[in-house]
Amino acid sequence: MWLNLRIFPIQTPQGVRLMQVPTTQPTGRPGQPSPLRLAHLVNVFVPTPGSEFEWVQPITLESMRRARTATLGNISVELLTAQFPQDRPAIPTDFRATPDLDRSVREVWNNPSLPPFPIFVDLLQRLYENSEADYLIYTNLDIAVQPHFYESVAQFIRAGHDAFIINRRRLPGHYRSISELPAMYADKGKSHPGFDCFVFKRELFPKFVLGNVCIGIPFIEILMGQNLFCHALNFKLFDNEFLTFHIGEDIFKPRNPILLQNNRAEFRKAVEELWPLLDNRKFPYADKWILARWLKWGLHPCIPIRLCLNLELKKIIKKSPRR
Repeated sequence: MWLNLRIFPIQTPQGVRLMQVPTTQPTGRPGQPSPLRLAHLVNVFVPTPGSEFEWVQPITLESMRRARTATLGNISVELLTAQFPQDRPAIPTDFRATPDLDRSVREVWNNPSLPPFPIFVDLLQRLYENSEADYLIYTNLDIAVQPHFYESVAQFIRAGHDAFIINRRRLPGHYRSISELPAMYADKGKSHPGFDCFVFKRELFPKFVLGNVCIGIPFIEILMGQNLFCHALNFKLFDNEFLTFHIGEDIFKPRNPILLQNNRAEFRKAVEELWPLLDNRKFPYADKWILARWLKWGLHPCIPIRLCLNLELKKIIKKSPRR
């Protein structure tokens, strides 16, 4: 094995910069990075007439298709879907459907009046079981990707990261058509602090503790983040790259209060199970000066400040001399 440095252009909101990435190469193949398999899953559904997903879903799926087409030959990208049986008509012909979902929050929480949102772990389980990819990618359905998305993901992996989160850019809400994708690619938009694009080595998934949180409601991003912080050996948050985007500049939307309450309860149960592994020194921004990192944590919607404080207390108690 030998090491090669590769220069790769990364587009940021401030323009294009060059990132020099060390790439481990197999002996006898100088200049050629080893093959890398990626699998990317989204949850598709037949949108309600008049809902934003009538135009958002086609844009997301087309952006993924174009990004795969733009990917170099030493990176293979498999596009997968998770869906309920009635949503199969929404699956594009060049995406591969995983086995249909067989439960929603209605069955899990025994409340038929709830919207039939999928359980998050069911989506990741299908991604894990129906692909042999080296790295797995999950994004929310309203997250579109830049043409160089998979190339950039591969570079981050080859730089040594076994898990990472990529934050999105928020674009104006006037975009409605696939034909406008070139304009969306060029639109710098605004930053967004939330977590909605997760990339991780497949060996990490069996370690995750995800409970029964559902998608479409807060706490999946917080819980998934904690799992990556706990289990990854070299996690990184990419919070200023221009690789994914969302149509609409909103940050917080109205949520179903019952689903929100249930997700909060599931998050707390999962945190109890993860507690021995939780350490805020693994959190994003932990390397910053003390006031800067606490300010970042306090303002971040996906890093609960109460959890940070509890983990700080945990460290103090652990260091206390036994009596």
